[in-house]
Amino acid sequence: MALVSQFLVIAFLSWMLHCMAQGNVHYYDFVLKETNFTRLCRTKCMLTVNESFPGPVIRVHKGDTVFVNVQNHGGYGVTIHWHGVKQPRNPWSDGPEYITQCPIQPGTNFTYEVIFSKEEGTVWWHAHSDWTRSSVHGAIVVLPAEGTTYPFPMPDEEEILVIGNWFIGDVNKMVTDAIIAGGAPPRVNATVINGQPGDFYDCSNETTYHFLVDYGKTYLLRIVNAAMNDEFFFAIAEHIVTVVGIDGNYLKPITTPYVMISPGQTMDILLTANQSLGRYYMAARQLLTDGTSVGTNSTAILEYRGNYTRIGHPIYPSSLPSYVDSEASDRFFIRLRSLASQDHPVDVPQTISTHLYITVSINSIICPNSSCEGIGGTKLGASLNNISFQNPTTDVLLAYYRNISGIYTPDFPDQPPVYFDFTADDLVEDNTTIPMIGTKAKVLNYNETVEIVFQGTNVLGGSENHPMHLHGYSFYVVGSGHGNFNNETHPKSFNLVDPPELTTVGVPKNGWLAIRFRATNPGVWLWHCHLDRHLTWGMNTVLIVKNGGTLDTSIRDPPTSMPRCEVPIVTQLEEYDDSIENIDGLDKI
Repeated sequence: MALVSQFLVIAFLSWMLHCMAQGNVHYYDFVLKETNFTRLCRTKCMLTVNESFPGPVIRVHKGDTVFVNVQNHGGYGVTIHWHGVKQPRNPWSDGPEYITQCPIQPGTNFTYEVIFSKEEGTVWWHAHSDWTRSSVHGAIVVLPAEGTTYPFPMPDEEEILVIGNWFIGDVNKMVTDAIIAGGAPPRVNATVINGQPGDFYDCSNETTYHFLVDYGKTYLLRIVNAAMNDEFFFAIAEHIVTVVGIDGNYLKPITTPYVMISPGQTMDILLTANQSLGRYYMAARQLLTDGTSVGTNSTAILEYRGNYTRIGHPIYPSSLPSYVDSEASDRFFIRLRSLASQDHPVDVPQTISTHLYITVSINSIICPNSSCEGIGGTKLGASLNNISFQNPTTDVLLAYYRNISGIYTPDFPDQPPVYFDFTADDLVEDNTTIPMIGTKAKVLNYNETVEIVFQGTNVLGGSENHPMHLHGYSFYVVGSGHGNFNNETHPKSFNLVDPPELTTVGVPKNGWLAIRFRATNPGVWLWHCHLDRHLTWGMNTVLIVKNGGTLDTSIRDPPTSMPRCEVPIVTQLEEYDDSIENIDGLDKI
């Protein structure tokens, strides 16, 4: 009898551990619908999720799974990406259009299975088709696994702040027109915090976002940079904050009067309300590295509860760096260090099996009869290693999984075609300004240890910061600097002990940045600049990580209800100049 009781106890504990390992399951409905909003004295209709801007917040614990049923009641195809979520073995629900799926067409739906694994902190979701993410985005809160807690004192409350953009016109139409003409895409009309431009924009001071606090309490601020093309400094007047996490990973605490956050990044900061009762501006200011000199600010108001006289404007943060203060950005970035504790260890590859050296450049693409609006009648483009990525008309993941040829080629180069002084001020216009256009992927074996050095270039005088984002992975930023990378001297200063673990990171203007990761998530994963104008121009590629030797190290089978591509497969194949007879896998679609 005692043996039976002992067996039952062991069985129960095993079941409990299994449930804890699997996490809980949550269900959300996302309804895409055109909704009217009024900002800057004008009303416009734009696509949103559940009629909110920003969209709904998803809340989970570490290790949970979420099923999100996306119903498209809008007028065009859309996909959703779960930014910062690794989706182990499940690229089918990652979301970028024509990379892992085709768009969810109007009048249809698709259910994403979002699998959380090691993420903890704040990540986010957004549309990953055209520029629709300007209005279709929201935060994801990943709480510590049940039975555990934060690696810092428990905050009293939390607040989500989403920094975004406002376009007066129809942003997708403006982008389409710009692509056809070959010119620059639209500039934003305002920066917004939680959907509101703030006190310094027309018709906006009545709706400025207010964050109410109690003196003495500590708040966990979860900040999302959902802007299309803008890096931001963020500060709160008279208050010092402590940065404790970034991109769903914890950091050694950093006390600072301001932060710098790139497009696509998320940040967790602690704020203690310890100043005199009053009102204080929380301000986001663009960091401009592209040569422009006129930027935008957005403000929200931190307001203490209590009895005091509210006179005049709130206090503005004097600690906010200027629009062009790249040194302030550098000073903030070099302080980032992973927590690297027993409960939150790091796994930095110490030896490397695959080295890539990738140049990031702005380019010109030849137009017939010099008929476009770019330099010398060309159209604007962008590239990685002088390859400007062209979206196929069916998704790369399906082509890889079904072994369909003619959709992509597995020959993305490990280095640029030509070496020169990439950051020189007087680069001569030669063949380095004209990229090759193609749909090229880099293929990795399972468990390879990878080092990528991104090299900024000044081709066409177009150097600026490039926030690079890798889907399906986080990576360790082991080094960065200005000028050209030196493969003999710079690796000696790499941080291989506690480098920050990120999913999005800025390659500095006219500089370089080195990352390392282990390729243990099989699938097809997009790698791109998170400045959407550069993504539109082709500054992206695809990483394909092969299956390992077991079921647990292999891509899961696809869902039965993946969205179908609008373009018939015959048309797609003909566009690649391959005959039907030469297309492998056609019968498997």
